[in-house]
Amino acid sequence: MLLDSKPEFPALLPYWIGAWTLQITPNGWPADFWVRIPFALLLTLAFAGTWYGSYYLARSPAAQPVAFAFGGEAKPTDYARAMADGGLLAFLATLGLAQLGHETTPALAQLGFTALLFYALSALPYHCTGPYISAMLGLAGLTLSGAPALGLLFGLGGAVIHAIDKRTGTESADDSRNATLEALGIGLISILIACAAWKLNLWVWKVEWPALTWVYWNGHIQLLLWFTWPAWPLALYSVWRWRKQLFNLQISRHLSLPSWFIVTSVGTMLLSGAPDRTLLLALPAFAAMAAFALPTLRRQVAALIDWFTLLFFTGCGVIIWVVWLAMQTGTPPQPAANVARLAPGFEASFQIFPFLFAVTATLAWGWLVRWRAGRHRAAIWKSLVLPASGASLCWLLLMTLWMPLLDYAQSARTMVRQTTSVIPPGDCALVLQMDVAQVSALQWYGNMNLRAFTAGADCNWLLTEPARSSGISPSVNREQWAPHTLVQHPVANSEMFWILKRL
Repeated sequence: MLLDSKPEFPALLPYWIGAWTLQITPNGWPADFWVRIPFALLLTLAFAGTWYGSYYLARSPAAQPVAFAFGGEAKPTDYARAMADGGLLAFLATLGLAQLGHETTPALAQLGFTALLFYALSALPYHCTGPYISAMLGLAGLTLSGAPALGLLFGLGGAVIHAIDKRTGTESADDSRNATLEALGIGLISILIACAAWKLNLWVWKVEWPALTWVYWNGHIQLLLWFTWPAWPLALYSVWRWRKQLFNLQISRHLSLPSWFIVTSVGTMLLSGAPDRTLLLALPAFAAMAAFALPTLRRQVAALIDWFTLLFFTGCGVIIWVVWLAMQTGTPPQPAANVARLAPGFEASFQIFPFLFAVTATLAWGWLVRWRAGRHRAAIWKSLVLPASGASLCWLLLMTLWMPLLDYAQSARTMVRQTTSVIPPGDCALVLQMDVAQVSALQWYGNMNLRAFTAGADCNWLLTEPARSSGISPSVNREQWAPHTLVQHPVANSEMFWILKRL
């Protein structure tokens, strides 16, 4: 490594997973593709944990619908499956999952292990071995992924809720089991893993106390509102409709457990330097809480959700298609001019396979809207079909039609091409005060021979961050190095570095 710096948020496991994947990558295959596979599996784990967590919470006696006088109501397991489907759709529909859920970062690992722990605490009244193993894996994964404090809070809070939960009448639950001992087991596991994290020196974080300013609170409130949309309105509706069970002396685990995860994550968000990545861990609980609004949702509210979702995501899809058409043909002229202004130098090219995927997704959206408006058997999760599908549609359109533009605007390939056009192939270059991401991009995309800056190094080129005025950094010896080229990102003007040549 060129730079040896201690991470501010130690996250060992995600980097271990990436390194192990690179070691087993077949020769000749793109390593950047293979390294995404385990993180896709972690996202799948988040889906599974959300579904099963919602399922076991819905099987709680307090969450079940009132039995009809003459029978005919849904079976508890069928009702729980329908609620779990609603929870998963609410999770898919959240806007905050769109970008962070598709990154290869520790945040995605934390999300997967949070959902696994959420499932473990939800299923504990019904099973023993599986939830205990899942709880250990979830707590250990959260700790090794850089969130030991959240893992400890989730575990201890879930243990307390399990200990005081009234499980009388729980279907398929073994009432002879001692809930207090089970809760002590979860609490003991949480404490032991927290001690192991302390032993591994993983209790390193930066707490930023909330500032008493309008800008700070306005920014965090806006982040909370759009990041958890559309789950948070339904979650608030659940709190209102189930308030008699939530705000009393008797614990209802189907409400208390998601509420604990939400309150802990949102509270930590206010103290974190990365609020969006911390808030990501609240999405499984938000989705589960949103699912419990579905049985009590009035027809007028469901119709409002459908119409708003239809207009919003259809409008977003139309905008994406219009901008793509403008990039390809220059018509309409105003979107084409906006693209040229925001991404100078970008040249669009037609790609057949992404285009076919986008057309197929758009036709599927049209069919789904027609199905939702038609006459069919009512499903309890029907109000979340359009939000989840609309979010998936827009993300797919962005990742197909707009991918070349987004790659040009966000990746460092343009800066790498500028650098490799200056430094001849085979020449080495020294690195001084460079961003780690930029160094990695130069090594990966440009296959450059970069070395750490030392006094005795004999490379003819030097790469260094500029000063605040875009000039040469004062730490550079101007008697040995002369400025050659200022490499600047075409879109993000703040990303730049100097190429200097030895005199």
